[in-house]
Parts: sequence; structure tokens; C-alpha cells
Amino acid sequence: MSIVEVKELTKIFGSEPERALSLLAQGQSKKSILEKTKQTVGVNRVSFEIEEGEIFVIMGLSGSGKSTLVRLLNRLIEPTSGSVLLKGRNIVELDASELREVRRNHIAMVFQKFALFPHRTIVENIEYGLEIKGESPDTRRAKAMETLELVGLKGYEDSYPNQLSGGMQQRVGLARALATGPDILLMDEAFSALDPLIRKDMQDELLDLQQRMKKTIVFITHDLDEALRIGDRIALMKDGAVVQIGTPEDIMISPANSYVERFVEDVDLSKVLTASHVMRRPETITLDRGPRVALELMRESGISNLYVVDRSKKLIGAINAEDASEAIRKGQKLEDIVIRDVPVVRPDQLLNELFDIVGNTRIPVAVVGENGRLQGIIVRGAVLAALTGSADILKREEDNHA
Repeated sequence: MSIVEVKELTKIFGSEPERALSLLAQGQSKKSILEKTKQTVGVNRVSFEIEEGEIFVIMGLSGSGKSTLVRLLNRLIEPTSGSVLLKGRNIVELDASELREVRRNHIAMVFQKFALFPHRTIVENIEYGLEIKGESPDTRRAKAMETLELVGLKGYEDSYPNQLSGGMQQRVGLARALATGPDILLMDEAFSALDPLIRKDMQDELLDLQQRMKKTIVFITHDLDEALRIGDRIALMKDGAVVQIGTPEDIMISPANSYVERFVEDVDLSKVLTASHVMRRPETITLDRGPRVALELMRESGISNLYVVDRSKKLIGAINAEDASEAIRKGQKLEDIVIRDVPVVRPDQLLNELFDIVGNTRIPVAVVGENGRLQGIIVRGAVLAALTGSADILKREEDNHA
């Protein structure tokens, strides 16, 4: 379900935006419009929807329009044209009083610069948004302490910002935004000022918070690795326009044009794709069948292993052709030869976590989902394709097993 719907949103910087809008409608470029009119196209007729509870990343290089776009979403910058619907309500049409209400109760923002009050304690900083909303002191303190614990800073409530590290200060900024209970959290380059290791910790923290709170987050970044790591979907911008919107996998495997291809060409696919992208359909058998049936199934399929499941597709183990032949000779049942210690991974595990597992087993690795159900198997070749960054091979694998 969409919580935000952006339609033809445009921002022209300059004194004659109508001239630039007319040229945009004719398909002229940002550079051409600047030369002809001295007007700068900040955002060019952008349209997209944001689903409730997702992390929607807007990314691009410096000057792409991403920070302008996020400020249009809460009207820190006034749009030239277009609309922004929040739960069906067009915030472009709101008066000043209505807009303040939206900012106080529905949309919160976390900036790159932490913007903490140095003379206030940590808990007082977190209380600030609640104070603006008119909450009582007791309510403010209770909500602030609850949020402080949520971001892992319990015990620091009486400290001051200059006593905290950069990463901890950014957690305070995040807590301050969360304390007001917004529907949407806007994060503009929120982690870019942090050291790399702290930045990764904050990304982990955000993903963990998202698992617990299911907030709708619009995250701005120029860092592709960051976008791929945290985004449910990514909007990639160039010259004020969105050139592609999709999941990290969509953008890596099916870039929309040569610009996106160049943008992602150096990314290690194994850090983006998961087991579910390279798994194939398993050949299975149930325990009530005999070893002769199992051996025949393996011969027909040209494989040397079968996976044993129960009637609900829950994985029990595996059998191989050699053991099945021996079972026929000895008069054994399938149950007697099941290999129960089968290597197992989750569908959402990244490929770079699977190399050792796949490399140290003689049978394909089982991909097991919730309730122990077998979803697929991974053969070594598919993971090697990811190691070499072969998007074409992975795309064919995906198509073959769709």
C-alpha cells in the first residue's frame, strides 16, 4: 500500500521558471535549459510511489537532485509544479498551519549534520520535537527515554552532545526524529559524515530498527554500496531526473541504460544477490518411496543426489546414487540411507556468505525457508558466476528458475 505518491514533481531554480518548464516539456536537457534561460533544473518531472514500511533510497552523484527532491517531500523547498500525496493528501496545497501539523506529526527528518543543541542533555535533545508538539513534560520524558533505549543509548540521557562520539550523536538525531512517532522518516545523507566502520554500524542499526518498527524511510545517499545494502527499492537520479527505480537486484541485474550500467559496473554482485537469486528447483522424494524409485529418478534427471522431504515439503535430508544402489543390494529402505546433516542456508543470505559453505560440500546446498520447507538448491557454478560478477549468467539463472 502506497503511503506517498509523487506525481510530475518539478523544481526550477531561477526567476523565470515557466520558460524552463516549457522547454522541459519539449524534452530539452538541463544543460540546454540553463544555457538558454539561466534557470537551473533541480528536479525534473519525477514520479514514484513509496510503499508503507519500506526503505526507499534516493541516490545519485553530487548535483543529481536527490537532496532537493527529499526537501520537496516536506516542502522545505517549494515545488515549481507537481504534487506530493501523503496518504492521499496533497501537501503542495496545504497552508502554513496545515504544513506545520504535517511536519510535527507525520514527517520527521534526520540531517547529515547532527544538529543537536549543545547546551541540552541527550534526553532533552530527544524531547525537543515533543516539546514543539506541546506534549506534557512527563509524557515527553517517558517517550524520550523509551526512544533512547530503542537506539541503544540508555544510560547516556544526562550526557551532553560533545561527550558522545559521532555515531552516538547520530543515534541521538535518529531518536529525536523517531520520538514524535512520524509516519515517514526522511534521512538526508544521514551517515555520510561518519567514519566507515561507524557508518556500517549505523546502517546495521537502521536495519535493526526497521525490523522492529516498520517505519517508512526515505534515505538519501551518494554511496551505491550503502544504497544496495539498506534499500528495499532504489531511485537512481541523474540531472534532476529519475533514470531507474527498482530493487537492488533489479538495478544490478537489469540496468535501465548505459548510465546505470556504468554506475554499477564495479559492484561485487555477491554482496547484493542472495541465495534465492541463484537457487534452482530441487528434485525431491518422500520416505515412503523405495531406493529403486530414487535411483530411477536420479537417472532420468541426470543427477546424483535427491532431497528427501515430507508431505509438507519440509527438508529431512538427502540421498545419493551410490547409497541408493547399495540399499537395493542390501534390501534397505530410504530411511536407512538418508544423509541428515545436509548443508543449509536461508533464502536471504548474501552470496558472499555462501562461498565457504558451497566450496566445502560435495552435494548442492539446500535453501530452506520458514518452517523448514525446502525452497531450492544451490550448485557451485551459480555462486562462481556471482564471484566473477557475471550479471548475464545470473540473469539467465533467475529466468530459468522463475
